[in-house]
Amino acid sequence: MSDTERAADRDPDHGPGTGSDARRTERGDPPSSALVPAVGTVLSAVTAAALLVPVRRGVDEPTLQIAGALAVVATGAFLARRHALLERRRAGPIAAGASLLVVVLSGYVITQGVLGSAVLPGLGWSISLLFTAFFVAAGSVGVGVADYVGLSSRGLTRRASHMAEMFVLAFVSLFGIAFAFLFLSLPLALVVGEPTPLQETLVEYASTVVALGGVTIGYLRLRGRDRSFIDLEMPTLRTVGWLVGGVILLVGTNTALGSLLSAAGAEGAEHTTVQQVAENPNLLVVIIPAMVFIVGPFEELLYRNIIQKSLYDTFSRYGAIVVASVVFTSVHISAYSTAGANRILVSLALLFVLSLILGALYERTENLLVPALVHGCYNAAVFLIA
Repeated sequence: MSDTERAADRDPDHGPGTGSDARRTERGDPPSSALVPAVGTVLSAVTAAALLVPVRRGVDEPTLQIAGALAVVATGAFLARRHALLERRRAGPIAAGASLLVVVLSGYVITQGVLGSAVLPGLGWSISLLFTAFFVAAGSVGVGVADYVGLSSRGLTRRASHMAEMFVLAFVSLFGIAFAFLFLSLPLALVVGEPTPLQETLVEYASTVVALGGVTIGYLRLRGRDRSFIDLEMPTLRTVGWLVGGVILLVGTNTALGSLLSAAGAEGAEHTTVQQVAENPNLLVVIIPAMVFIVGPFEELLYRNIIQKSLYDTFSRYGAIVVASVVFTSVHISAYSTAGANRILVSLALLFVLSLILGALYERTENLLVPALVHGCYNAAVFLIA
């Protein structure tokens, strides 16, 4: 592919294919233009309520009060846009910016151990109002951006549907790993009896290959695509440069953000594999090569080459990177499940930023080899120094 073709393909409004054509026709649809800010109004209003209820109940946290005020600002911007009191080029950035600050501030409050739990009337279920505000505000950010670019209700629905499809695909792969592990463990148990930790680890990585590889093949066939959809190119000196730079960038970003979060009093959770290594260091003999040759390549195959690249059909390139990173981060919640909610959120925030970098590496190089090896080498380095 020439540089001109690459540039055209990266342009969210002028790239080739039906995806970019669909994006152009979904923008500026006057009959449904009020629906997008209406959705934003509902989301931001729910966010404001979820933040202000704990304040009314006596939670003395200034950050929470600021977040609540910003949620009200976002609600006002969406309302003004819906009633034509403010044009979308102004309302969208105000609503999206205010909502993004709500995500950051509510996330910070959660890391300090404040959850604002409430019991749902009639159900007896306890939910965290701050987590509700965090996730709903994230949705408001997306709607604010959608309104800013003039997306119609049809375009918003199409993107939400495509995003849901990618979530389903990711969680199918997650459950697939569990089922593959059970399937592969049975013959091992029949042959050797109680497996050793080393044998279980080997089966775990074999399950990753079977599940992620199987889901990838199945999805490609379902969508009528062949192996040409997989972006693999022979390594060059340029590839090596991207690899070295990518690993350095990931390690540097993780170190800088970790220090920043520690200074803010936020502590992350340990990955379950790190806990396994702490209990049995001999597992590193399997884990280190598996990170480089299995986890990195197969996770990037699914989350970058399949999910992110598929999202190019409905989202801009940058939008696809963000959505794919949200999906990637979500399926890793179970890997930190042994810690408290506040520590899990810190770890997931770090993982999200690192996923954005991997997504950008894939988008810039259009070569799966780069994010696959950067991901694998970074993971291996983490376990070596842990």
